[in-house]
Amino acid sequence: MKQTIFALMALKCGIRRAAWSAPLLATVLVFTSHISAQEGVAEKMEQLDSAILRVQTQVDESQRQLRELQQQLAALRQQAGLPAKNITAASASADATQLAAAVEEVREKQDVQEAALAAHEQAKVESASKYPVTLSGMILFNGFVNTRAVDTAPTPTVALAGSGATGASLRQSLIGIDARGPHVFGARSHADLRGDFDGAAASSAGELGFLRLRTAHAELDWKHTTAFFSLDRPLISPETPTSLTAIAEPALAWSGNLWAWNPQAGVSEDLPMHRDTILQMQTALIDVADPPNAYTAAIPSLVTPPSASEQSRWPGVQARVALVSPLGDGQAHLGIGGYFAPHQTAEGTNFDSWAGTMDFRLPISSYFEFAGSAYRGAALGGLGGGAYKDYAYGLYAGMGYFRVLDDMGGWMQAKEKVNGRLEFNEALGIDNVPGNQLRPFATANPSSYYNLVRNRTFTWNVIYKPSAYLLYSIEYRRIASSPVNGPTEFSDVIGVAAGYKF
Repeated sequence: MKQTIFALMALKCGIRRAAWSAPLLATVLVFTSHISAQEGVAEKMEQLDSAILRVQTQVDESQRQLRELQQQLAALRQQAGLPAKNITAASASADATQLAAAVEEVREKQDVQEAALAAHEQAKVESASKYPVTLSGMILFNGFVNTRAVDTAPTPTVALAGSGATGASLRQSLIGIDARGPHVFGARSHADLRGDFDGAAASSAGELGFLRLRTAHAELDWKHTTAFFSLDRPLISPETPTSLTAIAEPALAWSGNLWAWNPQAGVSEDLPMHRDTILQMQTALIDVADPPNAYTAAIPSLVTPPSASEQSRWPGVQARVALVSPLGDGQAHLGIGGYFAPHQTAEGTNFDSWAGTMDFRLPISSYFEFAGSAYRGAALGGLGGGAYKDYAYGLYAGMGYFRVLDDMGGWMQAKEKVNGRLEFNEALGIDNVPGNQLRPFATANPSSYYNLVRNRTFTWNVIYKPSAYLLYSIEYRRIASSPVNGPTEFSDVIGVAAGYKF
C-alpha cells in the first residue's frame, strides 16, 4: 500500500507539471476508484504501472510540445530584435495567446487588403487599351438660404440689392475618370478628367444642367521631373479653400481666389535639398480666357470670337518656385510666382495682363493648419480676379477711354481637424480694384459686374465624414460686394450639403 501511495504521489506531482494536469489526474483517480478491493496486490500494481506509463507518456508529449513552443517564440523574438527570456509553462501559454492574437490581426489586415483589391478590380472600367481606367465621382445635394439677392442663387459669388431666395440643387455633383498608361521614355503616364452638371442654366435650381468639363490632366512622371498639359487653376495659385457647398465655383471665387480653369502646358522639376526638403520649380504656357459677364453685351450672341489673349497670337507664361518640406501629417510649402500674358481687344487695342503671387501651406500640427495666397497685378479677370474685369472703357470728355485695371487681393484659411472624420474651416478673401480707375466710366446699373470694384467673402463650415464614402457639411457665408457707384451690398448664405462618393 505504501508503494501504491508513493506511486500515486509521484503521479500527482508529474501531472501538475503537465499543461492539462487536472484532466489526467481525474482520469487516474477514476481508474483507481474502480479497482476492486478483492483483487490481489500484484494485479493492482500491474494496473497502476500501466496507468502511470500512460500518464508519463502524455506528460512527455506535453513537455515536448512546450519545448517546441519555446523554440518558436525564441525565434520570433530574435526576428523582432527582442531579448530572449526563460519561458515557463504559464508565460509560454501567455505568449502563445499573444502570438495567436498577432496572427489573427495579420489575417484581418489580409482580409481588408483583399477586399480593397476586390473593390479596385470592381472599379475598373473597360477601355480600348489594356491599361486600367477607373470611374469615380460624388452625388452632391446642396440646400441654400440667401438672405439677400445674389448673382446665382445655388452658387453665389456677388451680393446684390434685392430679396433673397431658398432652394436646393444637385448640379454640383461630380464625375471623374482616371487612367494609367504605359511607361514612356522611362516615365510613368497617367491622366484624369473631372466634370460637373453646372454647364448650362436649367429651368430651376433643383434640376441638373448639362455636363460641364471642369479640369483635366495628362502627365509624364520621372523621378524628379513632371511634364504635363492640363485644364486647371493657374500654376501660380495651387491652393484653394475647403468647402462642400462651393464646388461649381470654388470657395472665395472672385474674392481673392485665382481659380479660373484654363488650358496649360508645362514642366515641373523637384530638386532635393536638405533631408526631405525639395526646391520645386514649375513653368507653363497658359491660354487665358476672357472674364465672364462683364463685357457680354458687347459681343454678338451668335459669334464666338477668340479671347483677347488668343487675339494677341502669343500665349501667356507663368512660373513658380516653392520650398516644400514634410511637417506634421502633411507637407508645408512656401511659393512665389509670376504671370504675364499679352492681350489684344477685338478693336485692336493691346494690353498686358500680369501678376506676382505668394502662396503657403503650414500644418502647425496634426490638428491645425494655415493656408492662403496673395497677388498683385493687372487685368486678372481671366484668372478669376479683377472684379470680373480686365479693363474699363468708354467716353470721357468726348474722347475714347481705355484703362487696364490694377488688382490686388488674396485669401487665408484656418483648418482645425478634430479627428479623421470631423473638421472645421474658417476663411476670408478679398479682391480689390482701385475705384478711381473705374469711377468716371461706370454704367448706370449699379448691379452690373462691370461696376464692381471690391468683393469680400467670409466663410465658416464644418465637414463630417462618417465613412470614406459619406460627407455632410453646414456652411455660413457672408458676401460683401461694393460697386463703384452704389452702397455695399451684403448677403448671408446658409448652405447644407450631403455627398456620396463612389
